[in-house]
Amino acid sequence: MPGQNTAGHGPFGPLTGIGDEAAPGADGQLAALRRLGWTTVELRNIDGTALADLSPTAFGALTRRLADAGVTVTAVASRIGNWSRPITGDIGRDLAELDVLAERCAALGCRLVRIMSYPNDGLAEGDWADRVLARTAVLADRAERAGLVLVHENCAGWAGDRADRALRLLRAVDSPALRLLFDTGNGVPYGYDAPAMLRDLAPHVAHVHIKDAVRLPDGSTAYTLPGEGEAGVARCLRILADHGYTGALSLEPHLCVRPHEGLNRAGADAADLFVRAGQALAALLDHASPDGPA
Repeated sequence: MPGQNTAGHGPFGPLTGIGDEAAPGADGQLAALRRLGWTTVELRNIDGTALADLSPTAFGALTRRLADAGVTVTAVASRIGNWSRPITGDIGRDLAELDVLAERCAALGCRLVRIMSYPNDGLAEGDWADRVLARTAVLADRAERAGLVLVHENCAGWAGDRADRALRLLRAVDSPALRLLFDTGNGVPYGYDAPAMLRDLAPHVAHVHIKDAVRLPDGSTAYTLPGEGEAGVARCLRILADHGYTGALSLEPHLCVRPHEGLNRAGADAADLFVRAGQALAALLDHASPDGPA
């Protein structure tokens, strides 16, 4: 089966993906994984509800469904510090979400929790930075005590689109509970060269999202199958391999579901597109030249 992978691909760990990009419900998400031969998932939403907001009954049903399917959870994509939570908001929302996820990640056997670093909301640059650094330190301390690792994504927020800021965040927080998540496709919509950024960040990367995209003439972004866009996915994979990254590669194709644009629920064709994207990723890995330029 094209795209089949249960143990790892080349130097990398398992191929996985954010399930709600394939289908809203757990059954549809697991069905898409089965079509790819994948046995891990990254969780974000179930039937439109964030993992932290599921009722205890719904969460219990999800854990049983995953166990019955033999599927493990590699990471949780939280809303902490994301595009919907500016730096002027109440940190209490993020701490409460983290506390719930600490319990749920323990039940799922998962340690990685995706975070971002808070969009600005009219603050001066220095004030924004100070608040982000202080707030992330609080979150990392709580995560460390819970046995979790927060992985900061190169997306929305103070440290999202600049390597120097991401490295400053790591230095300032100085915690084993804070690492980086690198998304190969975010450079296109945010206007930076992803492979160039990754060269500086690769030693600190603990999780990877895979997407690809092109910039349209009007300045908007269109998402593509991995390897068919302008994000430099193959170059990113070579850089990661060269730096010894052995973690999972998690598919987040954004072909049908783009929460930051209000597209929150996968439609009828989402599973097929998710599977095509997974197959494209596997093909890209199979045909990548280890000797090519990074």
